[in-house]
Amino acid sequence: MRKISLIASLATFTALSPLAAQETEKAEYPSPNAIVDAAPASEWVKIAPSDLLVMDLAPDAEGNARRVVIQLMPPPFSQGWIRNIRKLAAVQWWDGTSVNRVQDNYVVQWGDAGYDNPESGETEQKALPEGLETVPESEYLSKLTGIDGEKSNAHNSDLTTGTTEVYRGDPYGSALFGLGWPLGSGNQSLWPVHCYGAVGVGRNYSPDTGSGAELYTVIGHAPRHLDRNIAVVGRVIEGIEHLSSLPRGKGQLGFYEDAGKRVPISSIRLASELPATKQLHFEYLDTEGKAFAKYADARANRRDPFFIVPAGGADICNIPVPVRRVSGE
Repeated sequence: MRKISLIASLATFTALSPLAAQETEKAEYPSPNAIVDAAPASEWVKIAPSDLLVMDLAPDAEGNARRVVIQLMPPPFSQGWIRNIRKLAAVQWWDGTSVNRVQDNYVVQWGDAGYDNPESGETEQKALPEGLETVPESEYLSKLTGIDGEKSNAHNSDLTTGTTEVYRGDPYGSALFGLGWPLGSGNQSLWPVHCYGAVGVGRNYSPDTGSGAELYTVIGHAPRHLDRNIAVVGRVIEGIEHLSSLPRGKGQLGFYEDAGKRVPISSIRLASELPATKQLHFEYLDTEGKAFAKYADARANRRDPFFIVPAGGADICNIPVPVRRVSGE
């Protein structure tokens, strides 16, 4: 099985000083998009349809379809909640629920409007299916291990195949990439990061951790203070504009005070359950590959013609992992 590999420190990626970079012919430095476009097919990883959650919203005012595709996180992260999400999708629990909260520069939240959110003004709750797991808070993070489950630490070669963390010095711990995802690390643990488009599980006060029935996605500056406090279960890989462009709620926390403003959800299904003729196929750029390392360096140190001074580093969330839709052939 694949082992987590950590991309090297962005500060160390810079082979040239900013002055030397300016004096070097900038045509030698392709843009991040150009690097991604040139990445060989061998460095793209297929996403299984069973790991894609497809949310269809009601058509917009002009009758246009609105589909949002979410990639679920791989093991060992957040798997209790993800098992619940798979069960909820299987019984079509979200059909007929709605987007109920849109808070500017923060999150869009969907599910049952009567979920334990007094801000929504609803009191009746849709019954949850039996058999959902109660996931402990300890599952917000994962101990550093090789993917084969062998315990390791930040310097164990099973975990770090020749590389180290990408970013140091912020209060949320070091940051790195593993299995195609941005991750935080510290105290010999890893956890998913709340970057733009990250999908998390709504919950009440601790020790409640949420079932997975109430979900949200980040539509603003990365709220990293939520890391290790709420479960991240996936990321939006297509259709984020159908959520980020919604009118902001005027109620407390961005809830819609007028129920008529809620956006109905037609269905949420695993892509593997869609008809064969409507299957979806996506790939992400392997975060252990050479192309991703070059791409991450370019995101941290822009040297293509528009830029004047390379930054010398980057926030983990400013290096989004490239994902592309492909044909099913």
